[in-house]
Amino acid sequence: MAYDSANYSLKDLLRPVVAAEDALARLDERVARKGDFGALGSRQSKDGLLRENEGWIARSHFMEACNALWLAGELVHVEDLVLHDARMDIRTPTHELTRAHAILRTRRQIASSPAQWALSPKGIASLRGRWGSDALLAPIISEPVRGLDIEAASEPGSEAESAFEEELARLDALLDRSERLLKQPKETRDTAPARAEAISPGHLTPDGDSLIYDPDWDEDGRMEEWFAVMDRTRDLPPMLAAALLWDAWEEIEPLQHQHWLGPMLVASMLRERMKTRAHLAVFNAGLRAIPRDRRRARDRNTRLTAFLEAAQSSAIASLKEIDRLSLARVQMERKLKDRRSTSSLPGMIDLILSRPMVSTALIAKELKVTPRGALNLIAELGVREMTGRGRYRAWGIV
Repeated sequence: MAYDSANYSLKDLLRPVVAAEDALARLDERVARKGDFGALGSRQSKDGLLRENEGWIARSHFMEACNALWLAGELVHVEDLVLHDARMDIRTPTHELTRAHAILRTRRQIASSPAQWALSPKGIASLRGRWGSDALLAPIISEPVRGLDIEAASEPGSEAESAFEEELARLDALLDRSERLLKQPKETRDTAPARAEAISPGHLTPDGDSLIYDPDWDEDGRMEEWFAVMDRTRDLPPMLAAALLWDAWEEIEPLQHQHWLGPMLVASMLRERMKTRAHLAVFNAGLRAIPRDRRRARDRNTRLTAFLEAAQSSAIASLKEIDRLSLARVQMERKLKDRRSTSSLPGMIDLILSRPMVSTALIAKELKVTPRGALNLIAELGVREMTGRGRYRAWGIV
C-alpha cells in the first residue's frame, strides 16, 4: 500500500513543528557564527568558523554514527570508532565497528558535498554503492561481454602502458554496454525473460547477491515511492516535511542493509531547502532518547510528534555541547600565553575539540610529535583521562 503523506492532524503537530524549527534554527545560527564582537582571529578555524563550532561538527559525525547503530540494536563505543577512524585499533575491528565507520564516512561525504548532491541521482547511486550510475532506478540486464581486441588496438610499449590501455578498453566496453541498456525500451527491460536473465547468472539480483539481498524486496521501486513522498511534501514547512519523510522511510524501508541512511537524507533535504546551511542536522541522538513504543507507534501523529521532539531535543543538546566546548577552549587557550609561534599546543587544542577522545598515538600521528611529547602536551593542557586504565589510555573534554 502506498504511503499517504496527507494522513496526519496538523492541529496536533503545529506546536512540535514550531518548537523543532525554532531549536534547529538557533543551532544553525550558532554553528555558522564567525566571531563575537571583534573576537581574535585565533578563535577561528581555517574555514572561518569558531573552533568550538567546527569541533562540534566533527564530533557530531562520530556520535551520530554510534547512535545510528544503537537504534538498530548494535553497540559501538565512540572511543573505538575514533581509533578505528585513525587506523589505530587496539583490537580486531568488529562487524559493528566497520558498519559504524561506513556510516561515519557517509555522513562526512554528505556534509562536505553540495546541498543538492545527496538527493540527486548520482548522489543516491553513490551512497547506495552503485558507483558511476547515472540512472537512479535502471535495472541491470546481464549479457555476455564481447571480446576485446586489445592487441590490435594497442601500440608497442611497456608492460605498464599495455595494462593501462587494457583497463581503458574495458572501461569503453562497459560504457558501450551501459549506453545500449539506457537506449533499450522500458517494456523490454521489464519483461520476465529479461528479469530472469538478470538474476540467473551467478544468482545475482539488481541489488546484489541473492544470498544477501532479497530478490522480492525491489529497492528501486521503494526508493521511487519514497522520492514521490518527498515531491508531495515540497510545499510543506521544512520540519513537517522532514518528519513525514522520516516516517515514510521507516514505513517503506527502501534499502535492506542501509536503513541508517534515512535520517541523513532527511537532513540533506533540510540543507537543500536551506533550513540548515552550516551543518548537517542530527536526529539519532534525540531518537535514542525517545521510547521505542512511540517511535514505532501505530498512530502516525504519535510517530511524527516523536520525531519532532527528537529533533528539538537533539538541537538543544547540541547547543549545550557547543557551550561546553567553548568554555573548554577558553580555559585551554589561557595556556597559550607567552608561547612560541611554533608551539604544538594550538594544534593540540584543535585536535581535542574535534574528537570525543584522543590517545597518545593519535596525538603523535596528527601533530607529528613523539609519544613522550604527546604526554607533555596533555599534561600542559590539563585534560582529564577518561578510561582509568594504565595502558591504552585516552583523554578528552569531560
